[in-house]
Order: sequence, then structure tokens, then C-alpha cells
Amino acid sequence: MDRYSEMFARLNDKNEGAFVPFVMIGDPDLATSEAIICQLIEAGADALELGIPYSDPIADGPTIQAASIRALSHKVTVADCFALLGRVRAKYPSIPMGLLLYSNLVMAQGIDGFYEKAHQAGVDSILIADVPIREAAPFQNAATANEISQILIAPPNATEETMEKIGEFSKGYTYLLGRAGVTGAETAANIPASELIERLNKHNAAPALLGFGISTPEQVKSAIEAGAAGAISGSATVNIIAANLDDTDAMLTSLGSFVQAMKAATVKG
Repeated sequence: MDRYSEMFARLNDKNEGAFVPFVMIGDPDLATSEAIICQLIEAGADALELGIPYSDPIADGPTIQAASIRALSHKVTVADCFALLGRVRAKYPSIPMGLLLYSNLVMAQGIDGFYEKAHQAGVDSILIADVPIREAAPFQNAATANEISQILIAPPNATEETMEKIGEFSKGYTYLLGRAGVTGAETAANIPASELIERLNKHNAAPALLGFGISTPEQVKSAIEAGAAGAISGSATVNIIAANLDDTDAMLTSLGSFVQAMKAATVKG
């Protein structure tokens, strides 16, 4: 089994859902970013969703845009990100690590070249935010060739045709949007999402992780009660980094407490 399958099997045995925090690699700088990622894992994150800084993140709200700007101000490159991921993978061989990024970053390296580098760095999945499923074939082919899961997005207004394609092509997990729009903790997810999850399950899609607007333990609990396999929290995690830029120790402590509280909410029943 791949790392996602192993994670979901382990969590099912424990009657738990998955908590997956998102952070931007290189935010606020490479050294602190590496410490942040390790702290998230040590605090109990089941998997990681990680961004690569980009100058025009159209699917992101101001919080994650600011994280990209901070990383880019330190000249963080794609090569730097892969090197950091390789170090994290060597230290934590079993945790699933996914990338969430934009197509220009992939195209600039060449699709096959990017996926090969990702595989070498220990990446388990790639989600490209600005590539719709109808244009995903070249990326899916590169993912398959490099033993990477190409993650597909299920929007709240997905047609039945889209759901069928997600069921056919999804691997690793399905990123279920809690609402339309851009990322941000300021706008709550429209939970419950039970109807969407039922539709995904009908088409045998990969397990659904609910994202966009997940910022509290109560929202994690609601997501799992609605049938999601877990929840992803991005802007709320990045907000903690932004609030503690002058005190790394306080930042890491706050991130640890946040992950522990969110993870505790994944226990079912």
C-alpha cells in the first residue's frame, strides 16, 4: 500500500479521521519552515499538504498569498523546496506529504521532470490548483509514471460527470471543497458536506478530505461526522506563523497546540 492507504487504514482501525495541516514551504524562511514542518508532524499531523511559493496564487486568499510573498522575499526556489522535502522525508519515512501548487511551477521544470524530482524528494501526491480535470491527463500520466497520486478537487457544485471522472481517476485522497471561492479561515466551510461525500462514495472516489475554511476543532468534528475521511486546514495554520514572525519559539509552541487540538477532534463517536 502507498502511504495514504496505510494512513487511512491505520486511522480506521483507531476510529479516527485525518488531520492535515497546510503550510507554505520556505515561509517565513527555509530554516524556520523546516522547523515548522517537523513541529507539525511531532504534534500529531497525520499527513502534510505543502505549498511551493508562487507569485500569482489565484486560488488563495490574502493569508496564503502573504506566505508566498514572505518565502519569495528570501529567494526560495523550487529546488530549495525539494531539498527541504528530502530532508523531512529522511527523518519521517512514513508520513504522507502532498504538494498543492500551480501549473506554471510544474511547466517551468517540464511536467515529467517536475514529477521525477518530486518523487525523488519523497512526495506522495500533487494537487495542481489551476488545472481542471478535463486538462489533467498529462499531469496524471506523469504522476503514474513516478508513483505519485494526482489529487483531484471536488467542488461543491460538481456535476455528475465530474464526480464520475473523480471516481475513475482519483488516487490518494479527494480534495473536497467546503465552499466556493478562495482559501481563507475567515469564511467558514459550508458543513455538512454529506451529500457531496455520498456522491463521491457512489463513484468509488478516493477518501475525501474537506478543505477551505477549516479553522476550528468543531469544524473538523463536523467534517468527519458528515462522512469525510478527514480535514485540511491551511489559512488557520499559516495565520499562526504570521502572528509570531518575531518569536519562533512561540510560533512553534502555538502550532503544536493547534495541531493537537485539531487532531483530538478527529476521534469518532
